[in-house]
Amino acid sequence: MYSLHATMPADRPDAVPTLDRDRSEPQAAPARVIEIGEVTAGIAVPEGRGVRFFSSSRDFDGLDGAVFRSAEQAARAARERVRARISPDARRSLRALAV
Repeated sequence: MYSLHATMPADRPDAVPTLDRDRSEPQAAPARVIEIGEVTAGIAVPEGRGVRFFSSSRDFDGLDGAVFRSAEQAARAARERVRARISPDARRSLRALAV
């Protein structure tokens, strides 16, 4: 649990107090947006020892709510989902363009 302390800048008596977190406790990892190409697949939110994936596109609803060990693992699952939807002919065309 964080302990919060209100602080006022000494040189600005009209300033609004800000809350400073006690830095002795570890900070939680931030949520990460997962993008595949130009498409936002979803967001990976830290939870327990992993991250929970929340989809932001219907193409990734099958992963919605899934818990992964890391944001990287969630991104890998999203990329695999895109690859599975691409036809074999389109994959060959993509490979030819990459060469």
